[in-house]
Amino acid sequence: MNTKIRHTAKAFAALTAAAGMLAAGAAAASAHVSVDPDDTGANGYSHLTFNVPNESPTAKTNRLEVKLPTDTPFTSVSVKPVEGWTAQVVTGDLPKPVTVAGATVTKAPTSVVWTADEAHQLGQNQYQAFSLSVGRLPAAGTTVVLEAAQSYTDGTVVNWNERAADGQPEPKHPAPSFTTTAEDGTAANTTTASAAASPAPAASEGMERTSDAASIWGVVLGAAGFVLGATALALVVAGRRARSAGY
Repeated sequence: MNTKIRHTAKAFAALTAAAGMLAAGAAAASAHVSVDPDDTGANGYSHLTFNVPNESPTAKTNRLEVKLPTDTPFTSVSVKPVEGWTAQVVTGDLPKPVTVAGATVTKAPTSVVWTADEAHQLGQNQYQAFSLSVGRLPAAGTTVVLEAAQSYTDGTVVNWNERAADGQPEPKHPAPSFTTTAEDGTAANTTTASAAASPAPAASEGMERTSDAASIWGVVLGAAGFVLGATALALVVAGRRARSAGY
């Protein structure tokens, strides 16, 4: 019996260790620099939040550089302060002139660099969020790629610059990106117009028919109640008259 218990305990321990390794592997695979826009509407402005985890078991993250698009440049970029980190918006010449909101642009912000002081470097199992306010966003359907370079205190630099491809596994170091959508207000107006032009759904029709039937039955039952009430009243009055007549 003791031998069986020991074997069972060993098997359970092995399974637990394997599960832990799988969980750790999944966490490592999903931990990467990403961007979360609060608005993707074309021709508008958005707050972009970059989530940066420290992935090194021995070094700390002390610098982050995000490259901004130059083919669809942002003409406005501002940085939300992060305690213990200095931020620099780098402006440079574009590879070629670009028209933004009817104006020709030859220079624009090309990158943002955050650098930590020693007390605020990211250690193991830590992450930091960095936020930008940017605009204007390009036309709907444009994929905005924001390559990032994450630097560590041991001199290692991880470049998050790989493009994802349809039907292919996620790359090891995917570039943060998002896709713009219809201009704010356009989608809502289109949806409203479509809803007004389209016939009511079958479910709504069924609900209307049910409501009509309920209304009809309400009238019938109300009329029946009125007839019964009138009959009862007539019987009461007749009874009183009979008693008064001496019957």
